[in-house]
Amino acid sequence: MFKTIADPADCEVRSVIRFLSSKKVNPAEIHRQLVEIYGENVMTDGMVRKWVRQFNDGRTNVHDKARSGRPSAVNDGLVAKVNEKIRENRRFTMLFDELPQISKICFA
Repeated sequence: MFKTIADPADCEVRSVIRFLSSKKVNPAEIHRQLVEIYGENVMTDGMVRKWVRQFNDGRTNVHDKARSGRPSAVNDGLVAKVNEKIRENRRFTMLFDELPQISKICFA
């Protein structure tokens, strides 16, 4: 029995897939080995097949591609302001009134 590895990074799992697929291990066997070491929730068989296909098509990067999206409103200055407000009044609850640059949607 092997020791299981809990909560692996996505790039770690993809690196294993890339390694095994380069050794011509078929996707079903790769998935079986991943489940054996990382547990049932590691990755679906279909996703393993998708990654094998991408690596066979020439992909070499195991990291996620950058995605566009809404930029974060959080920065060091904002964190400092929130900490200051909390230190001024420990019962402080109305963050939105004091710091309007924080969207109420972020906390919904």
